[in-house]
Amino acid sequence: MPAHRKDLSLKWLELFQICARKGSLQDAAAETGLSISTVSHHLKSLEDHLGIALFDHSRRPMVLTPKGHVFLRNIDDALLAIRKAQAEASSGNLTEARYLRIGSIEDFDSDITPALAVHLARLMPECDFLYHTATSRDVLAKLRDRKLDMGITVSPPERLRDLEEKPLLRDPFAVVLPAKGAPSVDEIFAGSGNLPFLQFTSDLIIAQQIEAQLARLGISIPRKFACDSNQTLMAMVAAGAGWTITTPLLFARARRFQPDLVLHPFPGKSFGRRLSLVWTPDCARSVLRQIDTFLRARIETDLVASMIEQAPWLKGQFGLID
Repeated sequence: MPAHRKDLSLKWLELFQICARKGSLQDAAAETGLSISTVSHHLKSLEDHLGIALFDHSRRPMVLTPKGHVFLRNIDDALLAIRKAQAEASSGNLTEARYLRIGSIEDFDSDITPALAVHLARLMPECDFLYHTATSRDVLAKLRDRKLDMGITVSPPERLRDLEEKPLLRDPFAVVLPAKGAPSVDEIFAGSGNLPFLQFTSDLIIAQQIEAQLARLGISIPRKFACDSNQTLMAMVAAGAGWTITTPLLFARARRFQPDLVLHPFPGKSFGRRLSLVWTPDCARSVLRQIDTFLRARIETDLVASMIEQAPWLKGQFGLID
């Protein structure tokens, strides 16, 4: 190798990975805060260093060449190892942490997430925090784009690739009926009940899980109403406008409506969803341990114990995953 040749830059590799994922210099520049010309210069430096074309520069959006695909596969593994090493090296004193970005589904925003925010503010006084509430898909997308450091999400059916996951809570599906004047669960699933099915909108993971289970059981239920708000569904069921399928965690959030609701086991074979703590490889392990420990303690005392007291049939179905 010529003596004047520059060493391979980690910045080049990181920008190459982002450009390959985004397919756009403009999007890569927006994510990194660099100018488009700076991103382009770094990519050209990498290609010049390697002596190969990594992208087909005649196409838009940007497309990897065959050699670019091979290089990306190896770089993904290498950068993952580097980020893990950085995370291990930075997992020391929590009071030294400076920035933490956490995403969560809204299922925890009534009690758990606010309590976590207060806990972390006391534990990490010098840290700037960002809290983002969104759907599981949005939180996972921001984790993959490195716009969040960790998140609490519903475990997705697809592989998490370069993210890491620790299962947190088992949340079974259940049937919610009005407390007064409702047909039985058996009557509803037999098609003889006079209440319509109120459902989550189909773009949500929870709706897709419910739909898949109903299809497996060969159950076809006419739909009347769909929305993406659990609180709205609970309000309508409490008013006697229909019935729905939800989970104990979501039912627990609807405290104001609970006197007018009854939670029933899903008939036949039970099924459920799993909530997990998901993080990027460069997230400090000491922070993860603190958050995992805190979440488990609060979920057990604030959610699991109270829901099992209210509906004893949930014991063994609704609870923490070790």
